Amino acid sequence: MLSLILAVFVQTCIAGYVIEDDYSKDAFFGNFTPFTDPDPTNGFVVYQNYENATQQGLMASVANYGSANYMGVDNTSISTAGRPSMRISSTKTYNQGLFIADIAHIPVGCGTWPAYWLVGPNWPTGGEIDIIEGVNLQATNQMTLHTNAGCTIGTTGMASTSTVNTTNCDTNASNQKKNAGCSIMTSDTRSFGAGFNAIGGGVYATEWTSQYIDIYFFPRSSIPSDITSGHPNPSSWGTPMAHYAGNCDINQHFTNMNIVFDTTLCGQWAGAEDVWGVSSCANTSATCNAHAQLLPSAFTEAYWLINGMQVYQEAGSSNTTKREVGRRGFVQW
Repeated sequence: MLSLILAVFVQTCIAGYVIEDDYSKDAFFGNFTPFTDPDPTNGFVVYQNYENATQQGLMASVANYGSANYMGVDNTSISTAGRPSMRISSTKTYNQGLFIADIAHIPVGCGTWPAYWLVGPNWPTGGEIDIIEGVNLQATNQMTLHTNAGCTIGTTGMASTSTVNTTNCDTNASNQKKNAGCSIMTSDTRSFGAGFNAIGGGVYATEWTSQYIDIYFFPRSSIPSDITSGHPNPSSWGTPMAHYAGNCDINQHFTNMNIVFDTTLCGQWAGAEDVWGVSSCANTSATCNAHAQLLPSAFTEAYWLINGMQVYQEAGSSNTTKREVGRRGFVQW
C-alpha cells in the first residue's frame, strides 16, 4: 500500500499541468452564460440570450460548423437600438491556471471590437487579462492587463515581435490614457484579424501563475504536439508573445476570474473619433455608429469560430485543491 501511495505521489509531482475543465464541442456553450445587460463599453450592440441568438442565427455548435462553435453578429438587419451580438461568460471562476483556446476565426471588419479575456469581480479590483483584442482593421493582436493601483510590469522577457506600449496596469494611471492598462502589442500579422483567419487561426495559451502571466500564440501549422496531445508543457514553448511580471502582486490583483468571449461594435475604442476618424473605415461612414447601423453586410466576417478550450491546473497545486473544496459546498476561494 505504501509503495502505491508513493507511486501516485511521484506521478502527481511530475505530471505538470493536468486538465481541470474541457470547454469543447457540444460542452462549450453549456459552460457559459450569456450577458444581456447594456454594453459597458457603450458599443452599438444589443447582446442576446441563447434563445434569441439561436433564432437569429448568431450561435451554432458542432453540427453546423464541423468541429467549431460559431458566435456571430447580425448581418442582415438595420436597427437604431444596436446590432444584435453576443457576449458570454464562463459559469466557473478561476484563480490561476493554464488556459488554452483553439480558435479558427476571429471577428473582423470596420466597426468590430472582438475580445477573448478573463475578468474578476468589482472591476478593476479583481483584474482583467485581455488575451485577444483589437478593433476595426487592426492587423495584429493587442494584449493588456487592467488593475487598480499598485501593479506595474517590466519590458523584457517576451518575443522580439512584441512591443510594450504602457507599463502601469492601473486603469487610472496618471501618466497614461484612461483605461490603457499595461499593454503589449505584437507585430505578427498572423495573430489577429484577416491574417489570423487566412491561416485557419491557431492556439492562444495563457499561463497565469503567482509570479507572472504569459501569453503565447501558435499559428495553425505550428501548434506544439504537447498541446494537441493534451499534455501541455509551457517550459518547452520558448519565449512568450507577452510576458507580464514586475512590481505587481498577481495574487492580489487577479482573483476569481471568468472567461469571456464577446464582439461589440464601435463603442469607446473602435468608435472613438481619434481611432475611427483616422482609419480607412471612415471612408465608409462619417461615424462608426452610422456604419454599424446602416451597413449590415459589412459584418459577414464578424464571427468567432472556436474549436475548443481547455483549462489546466498544476498537479497537486493548492489552487486546484481550494477550488475543489469550493465545489463541495464550503468556502469558495
